[in-house]
Amino acid sequence: MATSPTGQKILRLAIIGSGNWGSAIAVLIGANIKRQPSIFQNEVRMWVFEEEVNGRKLTEIINQDHENVKYLPGIKLPDNIVAEPDVVKAAQDADMLLFVIPHQFVSKTCQTLAGKIKPDASAISLIKGLSTETGKIGLISDIIKNTLKIECGVLMGANVANEVAQQQYCETTIAFRNLRHGEKYREAIQTDNFRVSLVEDVTWAELCGALKNIVAFGAGLIDGLYGDKAGNTKAAVIRIGFMEMIDFAETFFPGGYRGTFLESCGIADVITTSYGGRNRRVAAAFAAQPNKSIEELQTEMLNGQQLQGPGTAEEVNAFLKQKNAEDDFPLFTAVHRVCKRDMKPQDLIAQLRDHPVHRSNTQHKSL
Repeated sequence: MATSPTGQKILRLAIIGSGNWGSAIAVLIGANIKRQPSIFQNEVRMWVFEEEVNGRKLTEIINQDHENVKYLPGIKLPDNIVAEPDVVKAAQDADMLLFVIPHQFVSKTCQTLAGKIKPDASAISLIKGLSTETGKIGLISDIIKNTLKIECGVLMGANVANEVAQQQYCETTIAFRNLRHGEKYREAIQTDNFRVSLVEDVTWAELCGALKNIVAFGAGLIDGLYGDKAGNTKAAVIRIGFMEMIDFAETFFPGGYRGTFLESCGIADVITTSYGGRNRRVAAAFAAQPNKSIEELQTEMLNGQQLQGPGTAEEVNAFLKQKNAEDDFPLFTAVHRVCKRDMKPQDLIAQLRDHPVHRSNTQHKSL
């Protein structure tokens, strides 16, 4: 075990995932820990799903050219980020694990790592999605925590990956039940232009990160239908979606703190993804090009990245059906139906005209 001159344990970090967001966070972490040698080991292993790009292995390109040319082109990675194609080797001896992979691969990846990581390690999920493995809506952080038997928090916020990698100023939210773990992740990640708020409300912070993708897809549909000539309509869709996020959390995951929705993981993330995220972009194209499927547009527009909005909408809708609660969440339900071509994008607004928020005579509970 590496220790500092004062006897303090020096921590090793590993990044599990190397897509657009994983590579962007690697830019921050690699540079940041170099400045803190008494706290963190210099080398950061990053698990890379091996693929060939222009006849070369992606791990080779990252380790030799220090650039993820597939998922974050044009941005240099620090030279202490080491690409590793074996996930077990990447996580070996790590004290802090950052999970940044598509949510559908989390369970299999964790099963591969189970019993092969340090028992006193901790993890943080940067994954904005939900689990439906048990037939119920569940949290990705719970899969990681329960499979690996370690503490797991989340990092959620208004963080468009390319802007983060370019070190534009932004905020994020780290949520940990054990704030001491959260403080270590903040030390590893926070920079002058990437500011971190620390909270304890893991559940609602994670729900914000997942559910906002549905709202952003709805906002994108408005853009695709009307361009920049429907600002009022788009604002209404965003507000209604935000209220449905709060109601969903309170109804099905009670016990959180309403102030979480005012953190970067909440309202700020809804805003940025509704105006600049991949869900908004693909949704706009989907509404404007009715002859193309979401899958076709994802392939054309995202360069191998995964789209989360339609999948999350489907998972949430299946859950709402079980609870006989589809009518209580008209926006979530309508976005799902549009994604399935069961409803035309033009009919989205008709589903919101009699929304529950417009029928109540009492003000919605204060945040």
